[in-house]
Amino acid sequence: MQIEAHFKHLEEQMADPEVLSDQSRYAKINKEYQGLKEVVDCYYTYRDLLRDLDGAKELLQDPEMKAMAHEEIQELQGQRNDLEERLKVLLIPKDPEDERDVLFEIRAGTGGDEASIFVGDLYRMYSKYFDAQGWKVEVLNANEGTSGGFSKLQLEVSGTDVFGKLKFESGAHRVQRVPKTESQGRVHTSAATVVVMPKLEMEDVDIKKSDLKVDTFRSSGAGGQHVNKTESGVRFTHLPTGVVSESTDGRSQIKNREIALQRLYQKIYEAQKAAYEKEKAEHRRSLVGSGDRSDKVRTYNFPQNRMTDHRIGLTLYSLDKIMEGSIEDILEALQVAENAEKMKGEATA
Repeated sequence: MQIEAHFKHLEEQMADPEVLSDQSRYAKINKEYQGLKEVVDCYYTYRDLLRDLDGAKELLQDPEMKAMAHEEIQELQGQRNDLEERLKVLLIPKDPEDERDVLFEIRAGTGGDEASIFVGDLYRMYSKYFDAQGWKVEVLNANEGTSGGFSKLQLEVSGTDVFGKLKFESGAHRVQRVPKTESQGRVHTSAATVVVMPKLEMEDVDIKKSDLKVDTFRSSGAGGQHVNKTESGVRFTHLPTGVVSESTDGRSQIKNREIALQRLYQKIYEAQKAAYEKEKAEHRRSLVGSGDRSDKVRTYNFPQNRMTDHRIGLTLYSLDKIMEGSIEDILEALQVAENAEKMKGEATA
């Protein structure tokens, strides 16, 4: 099994003093190792089961053990079928971007103050899930709402398979409930948009530093104490393509530089992928949607304690638990839907 051989090679590299002394290299190897571990562990379980099945079949020759052997064979065959299905799913080629860290943005949409409060609720929900995964979270920018919550939040989330688990969260999230500001008890509908972008490194994109023009400028603020008196705004221009990216979101020039550069990477990376993706788009269009901001992906209905994901028709009456970070069932259902679509695509290819 080639995967097993590569897994063992990665294991050897992780014990190499030269690799251990280079934290960046070690982190990349460890990430790939962890990504293969589930496949290899499942393969070992399957291999051991086949060995047990062969042993049980040999016992059929013994009249005294025949009845017990039949029973064991039946049980092992059921386990074998389950493991084969699991291996099929695990061996579906992964999107190379799935293992990337992400830039995660939540922004208030329609609904005024209630939309900002909902952004705060979503942030709390996701934060609890991130903690449960053991992921590291850094707040890059946070604009507080006038009545609570946030008008906009930008985070960097790093860990194992972060983009793979969060990529379906992009889109419009709607909330239906009685706002705190509503005096007559009427249910309102508000919205927030979530954007999940894989975090790109310079080596992932064909950009030369000499091709970048950098400008700094004074960010315009809300007035009063928020007026930016320093040139914290940053603008990058990619001279060969004319692609421009800027950021005034953070209070510091360093943070704005990071955000603007990531946006530039994303724009150019997407342009480089466009031709290839266009060929694949019609053949393997995922039923879970494009993840575009305009997609109304999910509704959170508080009066009915209901969450509905519109892309796969999933409805759960456990919104109270979901808002406490229990979103694993949703993410797994979306992943299963994508895997089913990929398997269908492989079968018709």
